[in-house]
Amino acid sequence: MFEIAELGQTLKKSAYLKQIPDLRTQLLLTQQQLKTCDFPVIILISGVDGGGKGEIINLLNEWLDARYLQTTAFDEPSDEERERPKFWRFWRTLPPKGSIGIYVGSWYSEPLSLRVYDKIDDNRLQVELNHINETERLLIDDGALIIKCWLHLKKETQKDRIKTLAKNPDTDWQVTERDKKHLKMYDDFIRVAEQALTETSTGIAPWLIVDGSDRRYSSFTVGQHILHRIQHHIDARAAQSAQETQNNGTLPINNLQKSLLDALDLSLKTDKKTYNEKLAHYQGKLSRLTRYARQQKRSSILVFEGMDAAGKGGAIRRLIHAMDARNCRVIPTAAPSDEERAQHYLWRFWRHIPRAGKVTLYDRSWYGRVLVERVEDFASHEEWMRAYAEIVNFEQALTDHGIILLKFWLHIDKDEQLRRFKEREQISYKQFKITEEDYRNREKWDDYKHAVNEMITRTSTLEAPWLLVEGNDKKYARIKILKAFCERLESALDSQN
Repeated sequence: MFEIAELGQTLKKSAYLKQIPDLRTQLLLTQQQLKTCDFPVIILISGVDGGGKGEIINLLNEWLDARYLQTTAFDEPSDEERERPKFWRFWRTLPPKGSIGIYVGSWYSEPLSLRVYDKIDDNRLQVELNHINETERLLIDDGALIIKCWLHLKKETQKDRIKTLAKNPDTDWQVTERDKKHLKMYDDFIRVAEQALTETSTGIAPWLIVDGSDRRYSSFTVGQHILHRIQHHIDARAAQSAQETQNNGTLPINNLQKSLLDALDLSLKTDKKTYNEKLAHYQGKLSRLTRYARQQKRSSILVFEGMDAAGKGGAIRRLIHAMDARNCRVIPTAAPSDEERAQHYLWRFWRHIPRAGKVTLYDRSWYGRVLVERVEDFASHEEWMRAYAEIVNFEQALTDHGIILLKFWLHIDKDEQLRRFKEREQISYKQFKITEEDYRNREKWDDYKHAVNEMITRTSTLEAPWLLVEGNDKKYARIKILKAFCERLESALDSQN
C-alpha cells in the first residue's frame, strides 16, 4: 500500500482561509513571471476516484490567470485518435512556452486502466511505462517542467465519499456506475498504481502523493507544491542560461575524409525511353497499392531530405500524381513559426501524423534539428546531440503503430547543384526556388555532408532505414523512389494478410 507521509493530515478552515490569499497571490505573481520564460509547465492531476481531482483543478483555474492556462481532460480515445499513435492526442494539446497546461486523465490513464482490466499483462505495462518515461524525459530535456500530483484515498474513505455524493441530489450526478465498479476493484487498482508510480517517479519528474481525505489540506498542499516547483525551475533555468552564455562557443565539425555520401555512384542514369516506361509502370502500381492500403487502413509517411536543388520537389510530384489527392498531403517544412517555436521541435510534426490509410509526405522534416539547426548553430550542441535518440524514439512510435515509414536522402554533387541553380535563374517559373541563402549554404557543403553522414549512421534503424538516392540524374532518382515505395507497400500489406 501507499506510504504517504501526509496521510490523515487536515487543515482547519480558519488556517486555510488565512493562508489561501497569500498562496494565490504568489501563484499569480509567479505565473506572470513565467510568461517571459522559455519553458512550459505541464501539471498532471491523477489519483483514485473521489480523491478530489476535479475540485483541485477548479481551484487552480480560479487561483491562476485563466488566459494563460489550459485545462485538458481525456476520456476514451476517439476514432480519429485511435487511428494515430497513442501520444498524438497529448502532443496536440501541449502548452506553449510561458504557459501552464493542466491534465486530468493523461498518458497514465489508459495503461493503468488496461492493466486493471487484464487487457495487458505486467510486461506490457512495463513497456508502456518505459514509453512514458522516455516522453517525459524528451519534454524535460527541452526545458519543460512536469509536475505530477497523485490524490490518494484509503478504501473506506473512498467508499464513504462515494456514498455521501450519491445521497445528495446536488452531487449524485458525480457518481457513475463506472465509479461503483471501480470501488469494487480498489485493491487491483492500487496494486497497478503502485507499480506505475514507482517506475515513473524519477528525479526529474517525481510524483507528489497527497492524502485527499481533507479537501482543504490537499488543495493547499498541491497549490503550494506547484508554486515551489515553478519558482525553483525559473531560478534553475536562469542559472543554466547564464552558464551557457559564459561557455558559449561553436564546436568545430570534424569532417571525415570519406563518408556514406562519397560512396554513392552519382553517374547512374536512366534514358528517356526507359524512364517513361518505368514511370508509367510504377505510378500505376502505386495507385493500386495506395488504394489497397487505404482499404486496409495502413497509413504511410515519406520523409524527403537532401541538398538544395537535389530534386525533392520533382520526386514528390511524381508520387502525388499516382495517388488519390484526397488521401495524401504534402507538408513543406520551413523555418518554424512563432507558434511552433513556443513548443518542442517535434510538436509541429506530431500535428500532421496521417489518419489510417492516408499518406503524408514531408518536404524536409524533423531532421532539420541535426542538419540545418546543427550546422547553422540554431541548436546547441546538447540539443542536437540528444535529438538523435529523440528522433529514433519518435519514429519507433510511428512504426509501432503500424505506419509505413520511408526516409529518402537525395544526393547530388556540388557541380550539379551549381548547374541547377543557374538553370533556375533562367526559368521564370523556377526563379522563386533560388535565393541568396542557397548560395550561402554552398560555403558549408562539407559541414552539411558530415552532419548527413552522422545523421544516417545514428538514425537508420531496421524499421526506419535511410534510402540514399543518387540524384545527379533526376529520372534515375524518381524511378528509384517510386520503386522503393511500391516495394515497401507490397511487403507491408502482404505481411498484414
